[in-house]
Amino acid sequence: MKHYYTNTHIYRNGRFEEGTLVVEQGRIVPYEAPAAGDCVIDLEGRVLVPGLIDVHVHLREPGFGYKETIATGTAAAARGGYTTVCSMPNLKPAPDSESTLGEQLRLIERDARVRVVPYGCITKGQMGGGEQADLAAMAPHVVGFSDDGRGVQCDEDMAAAMQEAARLGKPIVAHCEVNELLKGGYIHDGEYCRTHGHRGISSESEWAQVKRDIELVEQIGCQYHVCHVSTKESVELVRAAKAKGLRVSCETGPHYLVLCDEQLEEEGRWKMNPPIRSAEDRDALVRGVQDGTIEVIATDHAPHSAEEKSRGLEKSAMGIVGLECAFGVLYTHLVEKGLLTLEQLIDRMATAPGRLFGLGGTLEEGAPADFTVLDLATTYTINPDEFLSMGKATPFAGWQVRGRAVMTVVGGECVYADETMNTNTK
Repeated sequence: MKHYYTNTHIYRNGRFEEGTLVVEQGRIVPYEAPAAGDCVIDLEGRVLVPGLIDVHVHLREPGFGYKETIATGTAAAARGGYTTVCSMPNLKPAPDSESTLGEQLRLIERDARVRVVPYGCITKGQMGGGEQADLAAMAPHVVGFSDDGRGVQCDEDMAAAMQEAARLGKPIVAHCEVNELLKGGYIHDGEYCRTHGHRGISSESEWAQVKRDIELVEQIGCQYHVCHVSTKESVELVRAAKAKGLRVSCETGPHYLVLCDEQLEEEGRWKMNPPIRSAEDRDALVRGVQDGTIEVIATDHAPHSAEEKSRGLEKSAMGIVGLECAFGVLYTHLVEKGLLTLEQLIDRMATAPGRLFGLGGTLEEGAPADFTVLDLATTYTINPDEFLSMGKATPFAGWQVRGRAVMTVVGGECVYADETMNTNTK
């Protein structure tokens, strides 16, 4: 039996076109007229795009199931329109060998609602230095190598990891942070920090390590991706690296693109690492997304318990959630305000991460039927109490936005559909 998704605008080859998407046995197939027994789904003019891909998600299992589980995190991903997520290695045990990675792979196989491809650690125990993790043993099972949550402090350690990753054909995906420059900071070292008596995180703590790593890439030649860039200096460094033809890419998050430190409040839902920075940094990030310097928008979905996020800016855990509200926030505040086209947004949220990390992101014939149906006309208020994620901390709580996923399909199987889709199948 074939499934026909009709009366829709389909995103292919960088543009939208009216048409019908046909799915058979989990893959996209050429159009032929429906036969008896086929299923026709009228999408009533909504848009159909490649499934969103988030290359930076914390699913918290194994080890921290009180914050999030693979089941709840991937249910949240499906609701947000994501068909593939890449899980970060801040886990217990840290995935630094084939055996420690194995527990996570078993949980993914059992519980995941969408495709999950994990990262392996760069260093043993994800300590940011010392003994190198067993990259070769993990390579067949991971999307790349990261110590997210910690920067690799020693130049020699990072160079060795880059050499091994290049040999294995996998990217280094770096959390860039110089520990000696942190000095106990926990929000951006800007005006809000100074006037409210907080300790600041300098911009240099991020960009200095981006600079070091790019210099190493120029020597070694590996594929290198910078996590969650937040400073204007980082954007310029990546732009210059691309101009040299280096295999360098980067991501930023929705909160860095639409917020600045002038908007901070004395609540844990405004605390993440790197922190929300200045309006000047935000505007530089938007320009980076516009011109393709920043090719990927990732949520850095980082759930914590309510208690861990209830201690104010100084003492709350670092991290916010984003899978279920990212598209609406970005569509409303970037596309509807004329800062990006819808085509650019879909590229940064689906096509580009798929291309860079070998994860698909297209709707070509023969490709897996991983796609998302978006309703761009729906206006709603972001209510964390309704999230499927166990994490509820987001600075976007109470925001009114437009645009949401109403159906998410992975391998031809519908893994999420909201109530507006229930009557559309015949």
